[in-house]
Amino acid sequence: MSLTRFAALVTVGTLAACGKIAPLEPAPGQPLPVKPLMARATPTAEQLLTPPPYARPERVDELVKRSAPRKTDRFDLPPPDGAAAPGPIEEEDSSSNQAGPATPQ
Repeated sequence: MSLTRFAALVTVGTLAACGKIAPLEPAPGQPLPVKPLMARATPTAEQLLTPPPYARPERVDELVKRSAPRKTDRFDLPPPDGAAAPGPIEEEDSSSNQAGPATPQ
């Protein structure tokens, strides 16, 4: 059991020792990558390591708060068989809405 703990401590210590010591730079005698064709200047090492905003888009968690009938779409086209498109949905008075299953009229 103590040999396992010792091996775990050595592994953790080794991993902790190999952390970042200095900022990243090209190897001595090696230049940065060439300037991209459409760029105005050669990007620095820091600019090359920074991801652009589109690489990490913000998440949108907008939930639907309540159900509502869709509004009339004036660009709604008729069916391909030539029949007339359905008319606009008439809004009902909110007091007439009742809970439970709908009954046919």
